[in-house]
Amino acid sequence: MEVLHQVALEGPPRRRSHLRRRQIRAVIPQPSDQIGHRLRRGSQGGRPPGFDAEAYKQRNTVERCINRLKQWRGLATRTDELAIAHQAALHLAAILIWTGR
Repeated sequence: MEVLHQVALEGPPRRRSHLRRRQIRAVIPQPSDQIGHRLRRGSQGGRPPGFDAEAYKQRNTVERCINRLKQWRGLATRTDELAIAHQAALHLAAILIWTGR
């Protein structure tokens, strides 16, 4: 299982240790400021989290798609009363994005 969000690196160290115990890997790279802090601490800084470049690319693709969908005001604010209407708008937006219109 992979954590595809920044939650794996942000927050308290106990969060990272909890994810590590459950064998959940972080997919995002470690921020440069955290690398500096870890290196400054020397042997107490711990090992750097793993980084899967291919999974990070896929995460980026999904985030970009979601951001394009959010440009549709009705999808971003979820103003539809019925879930079926929201789903129909989501399908319409996805088709228009996919066809390039």
